[in-house]
Amino acid sequence: MRIQKEDVEKIAKLAKLQFSEDEIEKFRGHLEEILTYVNKLNELNTDGVEPTYYVQHAGDVMREDRVKPSLPREEALKNAPAQDKGFFRVPKVIDQT
Repeated sequence: MRIQKEDVEKIAKLAKLQFSEDEIEKFRGHLEEILTYVNKLNELNTDGVEPTYYVQHAGDVMREDRVKPSLPREEALKNAPAQDKGFFRVPKVIDQT
């Protein structure tokens, strides 16, 4: 399938990305390769193949929940570089503006 420059520009705009002319040409080639590969997969005979969600059946890999005592607050805060009223004190990372 042939991907046009305009297709890459539209995808970039939807993703709110800006590319140079060289990058657009590079991505156009990559997208063509991807679609060529997908079209090749369409040639496979999948009659009788049951649809699956996972390649491998892993079963239930979650452990059983068990109630256990938690770490005492004093011990958890023992190595904290900063604490305030029994809680970890950390630098502000979200700006409220």
